[in-house]
Amino acid sequence: MRASTVDLVADTARAAAARRTTAWLAGGLGAAATVAGGWLAPPDQVQGQAQRLMYLHVPAAWVAYAAFAVVLAASGAYLIGGDLRWDRFARAAAELGVALTAAAIGTGALWGHLVWGTWWAWDPRLVTTALLLLAYAGYLALRRTVAERSGARDGGDHRVARPAAIVGMAGFLLVPLVHFSVVWWRSLHQQATVLAPQRPPIDPRMATALLLAVAAATLAAFCVLLHRVVRLERRLAAEPSPAIARTPARVG
Repeated sequence: MRASTVDLVADTARAAAARRTTAWLAGGLGAAATVAGGWLAPPDQVQGQAQRLMYLHVPAAWVAYAAFAVVLAASGAYLIGGDLRWDRFARAAAELGVALTAAAIGTGALWGHLVWGTWWAWDPRLVTTALLLLAYAGYLALRRTVAERSGARDGGDHRVARPAAIVGMAGFLLVPLVHFSVVWWRSLHQQATVLAPQRPPIDPRMATALLLAVAAATLAAFCVLLHRVVRLERRLAAEPSPAIARTPARVG
């Protein structure tokens, strides 16, 4: 076995071990967040126990923002350097962001039903979040459509990566629109707690539980992202390109 092969195997093993360690850390933080948010933090004086959905809803939304930021950065890196590995990171991050945005909308709908008495309201935050979900679902649909029509491999072909990178970067323009919608327009939502010009007060126990939940969700999402990228790379390495697959074998 060559030295380079040995080094590659060792690097792969170290990367897998690092992912497992991160996953265990995320699980520990998740357990701590569950205890803090479920028992230690008090219920809201106005919303009661329904407010505890915040510890699911807010981390899902924030990590979705982070996932779309990865799409932005990875797409830009691909357009600058032309390395298709960045395109695979963008695809995996978009898949993660779409799932988390859907989770944020679902938990938000339940929260709204318990507090406002309705599953949906034409509120600026709700509408812009729905647009964000549609934008990145469209990004994934674009990748699939271009791959099918051109016979390219999604994640392994520049014909898919180039238009996807442009759409992925443009879609990020909706993220600040979603976040600051409660500041710029009249909304049923309370103003943003972290990035608002004037921060509303929050009980320290609630803040601790929320920070633990966000940290746990961030680490878990990071593990999922890396796992998805590895799976994409393995699948691309195992599958022949569509052009090769369509070429009939010659008989000697």
